[in-house]
Amino acid sequence: MAVINDFAENKLVDALLRGQTINAPATYYMALSTATRSDAGGPTEPTDPAYARAAVTPAVTSFSSTQGDTTVSSGTDGTVENLTDIAWPTSTAAWGEIKSVWFMDAATGGNAWISIDLTTPINVATTGFTLHFAPGALTFQIDN
Repeated sequence: MAVINDFAENKLVDALLRGQTINAPATYYMALSTATRSDAGGPTEPTDPAYARAAVTPAVTSFSSTQGDTTVSSGTDGTVENLTDIAWPTSTAAWGEIKSVWFMDAATGGNAWISIDLTTPINVATTGFTLHFAPGALTFQIDN
C-alpha cells in the first residue's frame, strides 16, 4: 500500500484549490523504515552508521508516467513505478526488517511526501547487504 502523506496532501490542497505554489522537492531522499507507513510522522530508519537515504531526482526517466512510459501522464489508474535502480549503502550492521520506503525532502529529517509499504518485508539481518529496488519494483498509485 502507498500513500500521499499528510504534508503532501496539504501541499496539494493549497496548490489545487488555494492558488499556492507546491514547491515539490528537487530531490527525494528515499528512506527505509522498520515500521509500516503512516499518514503522519516519519520513518523508523536503521541506526547503522553506514545507512544513508538514497537520493532520487524527480524526472520522466526516474518514474514512469501513469501509462507506463516516459511521456506526459495520460493513463487512467494513477499508478507509477521507478524506472531506475534505487540503492542504499551496503550495511555494516543489521538493519532489521525493512517494511516501508518513504519519499523525504531532506537527506536527514525533513518532510514525508509519500510512503510505500513493501508487499514482503526485507530482513537485513547481517553486514554486507546492499538493499536495492530494480526498475519497476516500487509502485505508487495516486488514484484508487
